[in-house]
Amino acid sequence: MAEDKFGGQQILYLPDGATRLLGRDAQRTNIAVGVAVANAVKSALGPKGMDKMLVSDLGDITITNDGATILQEMNVEHPVAKIMVDIAKTQDKEAGDGTTTVVVLAGELLRGAGELLEQGVHPTTIIKGYKIAAEKSAEFLTHISKEIDPKDDAILQKIAMVSMGSKNIGDDKTKEYLSKLVINAVKQVMDKDPRGKIIIDHDLIKIEKKVGGSIADTQFISGVLIDKEIAHPGMPKSIKSAKIALLDVALEIEKTETDAKIEITSPEQMQAFLRQEEQMLKDMVEKIKNSKANIIITQKGIDDVAQHFLAKAGIIAVRRVKKSDMEKLSKATSGKIVTSLDDLNEEDLGFAGMVEEKKIAGEQMVFVEDCKNPKSVSIFIRGGTQHVVDEAERSLTDVIGAISSVVEDNKYVLGGGATEVDLAIELRKYSNDIGGREQLAIQKFADALEIIPKTLSESAGMDAIDTLVQLRNKHRTADGNTYGVDIYKNIIGDMQKLGVFEPIRVKKQAIYSASEASEIILRIDDMISSKSKGGGGMPPGGMPPGMD
Repeated sequence: MAEDKFGGQQILYLPDGATRLLGRDAQRTNIAVGVAVANAVKSALGPKGMDKMLVSDLGDITITNDGATILQEMNVEHPVAKIMVDIAKTQDKEAGDGTTTVVVLAGELLRGAGELLEQGVHPTTIIKGYKIAAEKSAEFLTHISKEIDPKDDAILQKIAMVSMGSKNIGDDKTKEYLSKLVINAVKQVMDKDPRGKIIIDHDLIKIEKKVGGSIADTQFISGVLIDKEIAHPGMPKSIKSAKIALLDVALEIEKTETDAKIEITSPEQMQAFLRQEEQMLKDMVEKIKNSKANIIITQKGIDDVAQHFLAKAGIIAVRRVKKSDMEKLSKATSGKIVTSLDDLNEEDLGFAGMVEEKKIAGEQMVFVEDCKNPKSVSIFIRGGTQHVVDEAERSLTDVIGAISSVVEDNKYVLGGGATEVDLAIELRKYSNDIGGREQLAIQKFADALEIIPKTLSESAGMDAIDTLVQLRNKHRTADGNTYGVDIYKNIIGDMQKLGVFEPIRVKKQAIYSASEASEIILRIDDMISSKSKGGGGMPPGGMPPGMD
């Protein structure tokens, strides 16, 4: 029961069973939770990071080392843990990669803040110092970044390989093959806004997956893959030089909106009624034939009789296709989605070099491929088990995000912890120019950034302290600022020569998100949990129920 004292009198203002954590207790608990969440994903960082097996309450198994996926599947309860999940989600949406990095960095910032709080530094002073450090880091990142030509496939390939490096999806040859698929896909859907800036809509790259074969069987489709079958067995199974009508129309007899009664008194009337329905469906098919379309793909249904007439005319029909797939088909084939058959003409049709139904893993799928300059494409993932194809999908999604970020921003920085060590040295120099206690927070921010090279070296089986000392010494030399952790040789190496590159957006977003999350958590000095309907207040460790 929460209480306060007023003039020596006890005043109760929360119900029985309510719990409250005040001041330093609340701060200690929140920091401990934040650090614990970071520790849970820390070992998954980098190419030699370990995987996590997550089992849901239904028994579904997920094996991954993707930070955002781990946190989502963990089903955390504590509100501070939920903030850590949110920053991983934000990182995923904004940069497409670096989800583990942002959580590990946030945890280290909280750990540093906890040490300063114990020394008597006020939370607002720490927050101010962290804000200054984050801004200075972003400024310095821009200064040390390198520009990239979007046509430079060699550098894009290296960025893709770094993004894919931590994923357990085959050998280097397979990863190289997959990264080329992604680069092709991103370049194909690349567009420019009215100001001439490159923009990439990730939704236009459709990722479809089916268990079977191996990861090396994954293919790029210059068009759209539809997880549907051809509507009628009498229709052709493939057509070259396809003219595609994209319809948002049902090839069925529409039912009346109000209840209607039709009175039929003789068999002849019944026959005439059925003939009339048949003629209406025949007229619909005639309109499609007149447009010169040899394939129709519709969002709605197709009557059995209409299917028969279409099959007789040698037209392929695919029905009940998702709206999102229809939009992708429109972008890929340059066809218009038509909402009335009366408006359908040859100019509205889309084109594909080949439309074919194939049996994949026992299921029929329709491939719409070889489109002319498609603005929507597909990547079809194969793999030996469901866990493999799921992890491959997560990996390719990350690579799409990384390549898109670097193409849109036109800038990249060095990976392997080289950039973080550089930033840390710069922040320590800068902190000497800042008066007051804020410099202590800036120094802690610098220490937190170094968790990245430390964790990379730990996961490679190296001595983290020795590695960090070597990197600091190297970065203080004139030509040593390109050095980071070479995890494959278990030494420090030149990241520029090794081609370990990362998008600047991944680094910037991680720094801003981690900094803002730690600032939010540090502002909390009071946690109140009212008694839930099921009873019980704040559980041990300060986890309020009912706050998820």
